[in-house]
Amino acid sequence: MISRLVERLLKLPAPATRRVTVERDLRVPMSDGAELLADHWAPRTGGAGLPTAVLRSPYGRRGVFGAILARPLAERGFQVLIQSTRGGFGSGGAFDPLRQEREDGLATLDWVVQQPWFGDAIVLAGPSYLGYVQWAVADRLPPQVKAMVPHVTESGLTLEFLREDGLSLETPFGWGVQVATQERRFALLRQRTQAKKVNQALNTLPLAQADVVAIGHRSDYIQDVLAHAETSPRWAALNHRDRVADVTAGVSSVAGWYDIFLPGQLRDFRTLQDAGRRPRLTVGPWTHAGDLLTGAGVSIRETLEFGLAHARGEEPPPRAPVRLFVMGEEAWRDFASWPPEGYAPQRFHLQAGGTLATDAPGGSAPDRYRYDPADPTPAAGGVRMAPDAGRVDNRVLEARADVLTYTTGVLGEDVEVIGDVSAEIWFRSSLRFADVFVRLCDVDPDGRSVNVCDGLTSLRDADELAAVTVRLWPTAHRFRRGHRIRVQVSSGAFPRYARNPGTGEPHATAVTLRAADQEVHHDPAHASAIVLPVRDFR
Repeated sequence: MISRLVERLLKLPAPATRRVTVERDLRVPMSDGAELLADHWAPRTGGAGLPTAVLRSPYGRRGVFGAILARPLAERGFQVLIQSTRGGFGSGGAFDPLRQEREDGLATLDWVVQQPWFGDAIVLAGPSYLGYVQWAVADRLPPQVKAMVPHVTESGLTLEFLREDGLSLETPFGWGVQVATQERRFALLRQRTQAKKVNQALNTLPLAQADVVAIGHRSDYIQDVLAHAETSPRWAALNHRDRVADVTAGVSSVAGWYDIFLPGQLRDFRTLQDAGRRPRLTVGPWTHAGDLLTGAGVSIRETLEFGLAHARGEEPPPRAPVRLFVMGEEAWRDFASWPPEGYAPQRFHLQAGGTLATDAPGGSAPDRYRYDPADPTPAAGGVRMAPDAGRVDNRVLEARADVLTYTTGVLGEDVEVIGDVSAEIWFRSSLRFADVFVRLCDVDPDGRSVNVCDGLTSLRDADELAAVTVRLWPTAHRFRRGHRIRVQVSSGAFPRYARNPGTGEPHATAVTLRAADQEVHHDPAHASAIVLPVRDFR
């Protein structure tokens, strides 16, 4: 019954068999003597010698993970090894997030190829952390590894959240709490209570005490997130970006437009493209967790279509290298590369009176708003792990006094935007320390404003008028005729991004919150604009 339910939910092809066996708690030795536990799934008959899908997970290997990740593959041409990473769910050693996956992953692959049931091919698969562990070993894969299918993940993982010019707080903090509490008794039943604790913790000052509020004890990972920026040597061992170009196995990446790892995943794909590989890329309208079943179905189908073909020494069914879901059009389209050709950067200038236009701005006074970190501008939808992630109506957010909006007239023809999005905002604050958050929205004829993509930049000399570059999430979106394009400018999206206290104190120890008066300039000498990669339909 579970097999049939998963098949329907994930929209999978019919299985070759529903009769599978599971050998539990295999002990896989690591180089330091620790033993990691793994479960081996295979068809009840004829499983030995089939290609092996290897999945390494910090979230356990049974229950939903076995049902959604292992069983569908074992029913459709693979045998599957799903392993609990070090220090969790029975595996030996201590869990030190992200730091041990290279050595442990290589040792696991060496063990797999020596097993009597092993054939001659391995495919690495899995989402998020299970995708990151693929990149951790990607440049030293044994020849038996024929393909990788990383899903909503990237080779640097945590690093995108820890930019010195913008700490993305909510995701790494929430994940640190999750892995610290997931093996507690009745953890699943306590999720709502735990979510309330996390929300309370994110509002705690100083943030260095937030892990105790959420978990009941200190978390080394959360403390590192608060204390060490992306460039800190503390994170050097977690960064596998320099391994991507050396991958020789086939790679098919599955990503989401509202996924927390999208910029890094697209960077990894471009690295493979530039290195002369033949990677595939699929990007849907998904968030990281909210559309788990939809994204998981696409990922598993890609593991079967792309991964299994490579494992058998065959060419996968022909398909364009890049397949994108174009939002607004609400349709899948194929392209030869990322970013696709034929899209030129076009500046849409912020104008007086809250308008947005391709014309150069006229002379006008700056727009002003007051940002108070004691009542921070909230996050609404977008790139989050929260239940309201993804596309949401922004009208309540846009009604706040600390959010500026600039909107085009009604579009007389479609405007299609595919590629990297950025903004250049001429900005000044009454304080030296401030943030600039920019969001692109699609306003329909009924006035509903739906977020497309966004980004934030933190400043250290905000009291001097300057052009601030904000890198927004990449996107593929068609603004339909009759709709309008809108840009929001504010100074935060809490708790997705840590609130800027305005004092310059480190995030971990800041306790003082100072309100700031912000200015956004849009005159001929200070032409604030969002830069969109626009297709020429002529």
